[in-house]
This record gives sequence, structure tokens and C-alpha cells, in this order.
Amino acid sequence: MRRALLAMLAVTLALAPHARAQDWQPDRPVRIVVPFPPGGATDLIARIFAERASRDLPHRWLVENRSGANGNIGMDYVSKSAPDGYTLGACTIGNCAINAAIYARMPFDIERDLAPVFWSGSVMNALAVRTDHPARDFRGFVDWARAQGNRASFSSSGFGASNHLLGEFLNGRLGLQMTHVPFRGGAPGMQAVMQGATSMFFENTPTLIGAIRGGQLRALAVSGRERDPALPDVPTLEEAGMPNAVIEPWFGYMAPRATPAHVVARINALLNEANNDPEVQRRLRDLGARPEGGPPERFAAHVRSEVARWREVVEQNRIERIAE
Repeated sequence: MRRALLAMLAVTLALAPHARAQDWQPDRPVRIVVPFPPGGATDLIARIFAERASRDLPHRWLVENRSGANGNIGMDYVSKSAPDGYTLGACTIGNCAINAAIYARMPFDIERDLAPVFWSGSVMNALAVRTDHPARDFRGFVDWARAQGNRASFSSSGFGASNHLLGEFLNGRLGLQMTHVPFRGGAPGMQAVMQGATSMFFENTPTLIGAIRGGQLRALAVSGRERDPALPDVPTLEEAGMPNAVIEPWFGYMAPRATPAHVVARINALLNEANNDPEVQRRLRDLGARPEGGPPERFAAHVRSEVARWREVVEQNRIERIAE
């Protein structure tokens, strides 16, 4: 009898976290704070998940844009929010990995102040120019940029963003002198190319895909290991003759660190349910995003590895750190 009771107690304890996760239900809207302007990949992906994750709940989830400092302002706000499950922060390769290496002082600490919740997707960057640009392919663009010297320029969504580092990577590897022109987000950087203010933009595919399909921009290469299914005719950098140039930006969500584990588990379950919806997967792939998903631990491990990777990249390329 004693052994049976102990066995029953062990089962009860093992099931308790799952039961608590199933019991927690948001009784007001959950906010996903996107620390970038509307219209970029982070914003578009967050809106897809907010819509589907809350479809069967009493209150629809909201997306709130709080941009600035390459995503630091919004994530700092999230880190200081109440740890009750009602505030999530959109986490990217920039504000949750590269910034820690680029900024001399960060307003928050990923490990200390934030709790990983869900990995929503990964994308590629596409190198895009105006359709009237003289370069018809990547090698043609390199030749053109080399002849232009520092008169050639490239947009980025902010100093230290993955598209900034990719532009500097091209400069260093190919002997170019393109001038970096940072903007506050992907959408303004794209508009600058479309208006002729900058020469090219190496940005997340979801941000550019509409303009590429609409004929305002031409994609010359992508930064993934394989071609992007959304742009099957566009070669990878390696196919275009530039080896060891794979960079795949990613997206996910974090909560304030003290958010209870069963609440994090419930939000993760809602987001995974959304991620498993064929319509959500179709919408993500149409944007050029690869669905990810999985438990919080999977996202946590990925973030840790990316923080280490980008710290090494910044140090090796002697990229100047931002003082503030």
C-alpha cells in the first residue's frame, strides 16, 4: 500500500505542471511588443501568430510597436513588465543576440531578465536592388559597387542588425567600400532603395517579398544554406560565388524572467498550436519564413548559441561598439 501511494504521489507531481499549464487561461488580451516599426518581418510574423493563437480565446492578442535602439527599447520595456503572462517581447537575431556584442552597455540582460517562450520562425536575407539598377545578378552588382567606391550605399534596419553586418561582410570579403545608411526598421530601409536614396538592401525576405513580387525590387542573392522557396529562381550567395556566407535571421518571443513556468508553458502551447495550423504555415512560407516551434528550451538553446556566435563575429571583424 505504501509503495502504491508513493507511486500515485509521483505521478501526481509529474502531471502537476501540465495540469497547471492547461488551467491557466488569459482573461485579458496578451500583448506582443514588437520593438521595431510596423511593416518589417518581425511585425508581420507577430501579427500572424497573435491572430491565430488567440482565435479561440475570449480576448484577441494585440501587437504593439515600440521601436528604437535596434530593438533595445522595446525589449527593455518587456523585461520590466509585470511577469504575469500578458506581455511578450518579439525577440530577433538583432535585439536578442547581436546587440549584446554591439552595445557597450545593454539596458537588459537576456539570461537575467527574460525567459524564452517560443521560436516562431527563421528567414533568409535577400540582397535587393531597384529593378532599374544596371546589375542583373550578384556578380554584376559586385562589379558595379567596386567601380562606384563609397558612392555605393546600403540600407540597414539599424546599426548592428544582421543586415548591417552582412553589408560590412560584403565590404570586407569583396574589397568594396559601400557606405552604411541605417534606418529605424526594415520598412524604411526598403523604401530608401525603392526611392533611390540607397543602392541596395540585404533584408529579411518577408520584408521584401511584396516589393519583389510587385516589381519594385529585384532580388540578386539570398543568404541561406539553400534557396528560399519563396524565391526559387534567386541563387544563394554560395551559388553566386561567395562561400561561407550563410546567415539566417530568426524570430521568437520572450517574457519577463519571473513569469511562472506554468504560464510560459501555456503560452508556448498556444503558440505551438498556432504554428501547427496549415494555414499559418502557408502564410509564413508565403512570406519567406520557415516555421520553427518546439518547447521553450529549444528556443533558449538557440539564443545562447547565437549570442556566442555573433560576439565572435563582431570581435573578429573589429566592428566598433555603440557607447550608449
